[in-house]
Amino acid sequence: MSEAATELPEAWLAPIDDFMAYLKHERQYSPHTLTQYSTQLRQAAHYFQPYSPHWLQVSAEQIRRYSMHLRAKQYNPRTINLKLSCIRSLYKFLKVKHIQHATIANPGEGIKGPKFQRPLPKNLDVDQMGQLLNIQEDDALALRDKAMMELMYSSGLRISELVNVNLGDIREGEIRVIGKGNKERVIPVGNKALDALSQWLIIREQMALPEEQAVFVSKRKQRISIRHVRERMKEWGIKQGVSTPIHPHKLRHSFASHLLESSGDLRAVQEMLGHTSLSATQVYTHVDFQHLAKVYDQAHPRSKKQNSDPN
Repeated sequence: MSEAATELPEAWLAPIDDFMAYLKHERQYSPHTLTQYSTQLRQAAHYFQPYSPHWLQVSAEQIRRYSMHLRAKQYNPRTINLKLSCIRSLYKFLKVKHIQHATIANPGEGIKGPKFQRPLPKNLDVDQMGQLLNIQEDDALALRDKAMMELMYSSGLRISELVNVNLGDIREGEIRVIGKGNKERVIPVGNKALDALSQWLIIREQMALPEEQAVFVSKRKQRISIRHVRERMKEWGIKQGVSTPIHPHKLRHSFASHLLESSGDLRAVQEMLGHTSLSATQVYTHVDFQHLAKVYDQAHPRSKKQNSDPN
């Protein structure tokens, strides 16, 4: 019988449900992330159930065997690490909340999944970004879309942060956003983004319902959706002749890469991106190194490319 067809006992389901409620209401996780956690933990519970009566009696050895089982099933390293991470997070929650017992060990602690190479974020170079944002059309939707893209590139917003920006969140060259974990941060907004926003806000009054507080609205006169933003940016990438597909996260990556390339201030970039850990931001140092390596190859007299000339 398949896992999907076998219902888990309450002893396995209750901790998962409690954890999901915590992530939803206290940590403000997105529906997509909640679904990911629930799916991974239910799959793990199906594996552990024949060997243990409930989560609190799963051993480190059983989790290690689960990792080996996933490898044998040829799951990719990223997926295995995600599954193990979800298990560790559940036990951290159980320990903090003291569910059923005052002290709970984390059997997943120290069990590492297979190593994998993190793909470097793909970003636009400065010329490509200029090409994308060089929008000459002046109809309402074009002005709105340009303002959205300018703001994302100017301030490194996540798409969820962009669509949730309200009229009172932008003032005096700064924007206030609520990021992951319901954490607030204030980020500078560049002059070009402010100019684009000013042009859009004049038109917005004709497109939004009187009580609507969202900065960016759709034709329905209500807050624009994440899906709609993705679709519009993809269309603009094609219309502007940019050679790589455009999606919102690429503008955030480009913001981080270009800022780090110019300033070298990793900590400042971390703050503006809203990363809780510096390690999440350090991936951009690899992007920056790629740029430096390219400059070196093209310019340094002792580089391999310079030395390839037979003369």
